[in-house]
Amino acid sequence: MKNTLKKALQSSWIIIKLVIPIYILADILYYYNTLSYVAFIIEPFTSILGLPAEASLAIISGMFLNLYAAVAFAAPLDMDAQQWSILAIFLGVCHSLIIESMILKKLGVSNIYSYSLRFFGGLIIAYSATFLPSSLFSSNAQTQIFEKETYSSIGELLINSFLNASVLTVKIILLISALIFIMDYIKNMNFIKNSTKNISKSFSIIVGIFLGITYGAGILVNEANNLKKSDLFFIATFLMICHAIIEDTLLFVLFGADFTVVVVVRTLWAILLAYLFTKIYKEK
Repeated sequence: MKNTLKKALQSSWIIIKLVIPIYILADILYYYNTLSYVAFIIEPFTSILGLPAEASLAIISGMFLNLYAAVAFAAPLDMDAQQWSILAIFLGVCHSLIIESMILKKLGVSNIYSYSLRFFGGLIIAYSATFLPSSLFSSNAQTQIFEKETYSSIGELLINSFLNASVLTVKIILLISALIFIMDYIKNMNFIKNSTKNISKSFSIIVGIFLGITYGAGILVNEANNLKKSDLFFIATFLMICHAIIEDTLLFVLFGADFTVVVVVRTLWAILLAYLFTKIYKEK
């Protein structure tokens, strides 16, 4: 119990140092509309993906801020189910790059690899969806309109941003602590001790798939000590393509994305790229 509590506290401290400052920074960038000045860089890629040029601001906001900022910019655009699905696929792979790359760095993944794989991998995967017949895409879009919270002053933003970041951090810490306790309990069961299966590898993948890199960071960092480098490389590569697969996808489904297509495309590509790059990694 003492060792488990110690691991939970160590993992929580990692989350506090990463989430709160970057969450506040993201809100400040959004408040000053900073990313609109560089959105033109992304415009050529929107045409490749079959998206309207105006989607460039949504893409760059998602890449460097978060998915909620991306949806706020994309919501007013008149996009069909296939376009929403393509946007969901790309941003599902390539979002919150700054904070998640810092987390992946804790797992031994270089920033060059994580940024390159998620950006170019996201483009290739999303581009592959443009070849799917439009009849595969169905929409269950809701009538509700997503609006990003606005503030009257930078002081109000900083206060609210800190409070929101703190609430998010507490939720993550509670979730991580509970999962670490469960994980340690399972590991200490006799039939697990006698098993040759690598439960740390399987559990880390499951955590990342359903909770995401940010929410599952503490678990992933904690379990990294129990994994071989090749296994860790496979998990990191897989999760960069396929993480938070349910929550992130549902956010885009509200506006017209097809849940099944997005999940299947990301999962199949994650398996393919993780297997391919791990094979290359082992041969080095």
